[in-house]
Amino acid sequence: MKNLLLTLTFLFTTLATTAQVYTEQYATIVNQVSATNILNNLTEFENLGVKRRGTTPLQNTLNWLKAEYLSYGYIAAQMQEYSFTNGNTTGKNLVVTKLGTLYPDTFVIICGHYDTINGKGTNDNGSGVVTIFEVARLLQNIPTEYSIKFINFSGEEDGLIGSQHFVSTVVNATTPKMDIKLVFNIDEVGGRAGFVNDTITCERDTGSPTSNNAASNLITNQLMNCVELYSPLNTFLSYAYASDYMPFEENNEIITGFFETNETPHRHTATDLLVNMDPEYVYNIAKAATGAMLHFAVASTSSLDNQNFIKDHQISFYPNPAKEFLNINFGNLTSDKTTFTLVDINGKKVIENQFDTQNQLQRISVASIPNGIYLAVIETNDKRITKKIVID
Repeated sequence: MKNLLLTLTFLFTTLATTAQVYTEQYATIVNQVSATNILNNLTEFENLGVKRRGTTPLQNTLNWLKAEYLSYGYIAAQMQEYSFTNGNTTGKNLVVTKLGTLYPDTFVIICGHYDTINGKGTNDNGSGVVTIFEVARLLQNIPTEYSIKFINFSGEEDGLIGSQHFVSTVVNATTPKMDIKLVFNIDEVGGRAGFVNDTITCERDTGSPTSNNAASNLITNQLMNCVELYSPLNTFLSYAYASDYMPFEENNEIITGFFETNETPHRHTATDLLVNMDPEYVYNIAKAATGAMLHFAVASTSSLDNQNFIKDHQISFYPNPAKEFLNINFGNLTSDKTTFTLVDINGKKVIENQFDTQNQLQRISVASIPNGIYLAVIETNDKRITKKIVID
């Protein structure tokens, strides 16, 4: 929901940034962004109709979102719906979580809204939705050090209601508070038909509180570097406003974002349609966003790591070494009956439990287990996965 034209630009301020160089392994993934997927998904989003609060098209769009994530290999246990009501506004946020291998409790959030107003909203914000789809599809089988939350917000067009609800009832209600590395918002990146769409606006925090502004500037500079490394687009630095990153910004989180540079005149009208957009621009945006998320979440560059990650159904254990407890992330493993055993160096089972993997995370107490090296074993009817665990 951006109702104002950009009337002010900001001079680029140089900050020391984390060294960024072209990473061939990242580029290989980025080059798998599919122009066909982009076009097909934009068409499907448009065909779902006007996605206004409380309507069947909005619910149908939510169902489509979930089906799409499932088709990429995510499982139901990785998805959460958060319902909210605010006056006449009702809706649901969809959150898909991919846990990191090194910092599973720290999250990189990539988000955008799927509700529309006065039209089908193929640009505002079907373009953001399909961009997030491509990032989610390509990172599904790539191990990342940090966890990722792919969030599709509703209620944006009613005043950021969905994202406000998520910040207040999820981010701040988590004990301890959810640890967010950064929030990357994608809103209206469809470009304009008949224009040269070769530049993406990268948005940084310039508002209050000011304590997160320097960090936002740093992250946005990194975002701009990723755009230039992994896409043919140029970058334009501007400021964040009036979209779903703002409740996070007000919560003192670090934010950045994408917004089209050639702004559409069709926003919030019945003519916000694919025919008035530039699908090739969205394709290039998806490449830039994929490269940025590989960087932000610190994706593995090892093909062996990737192969093992896939083979082991993305199962991981943390912390490792463990002290008082051990968390089990069941990744994308699905089974009616799963057995976990912890085996010492003499082959003795010191722990044996059965779990329902519909709950993606389980916690095991290891406080009474002697220090040493153990073998953690996950078994189903047809699978056996083993990992070395240190109890310290």
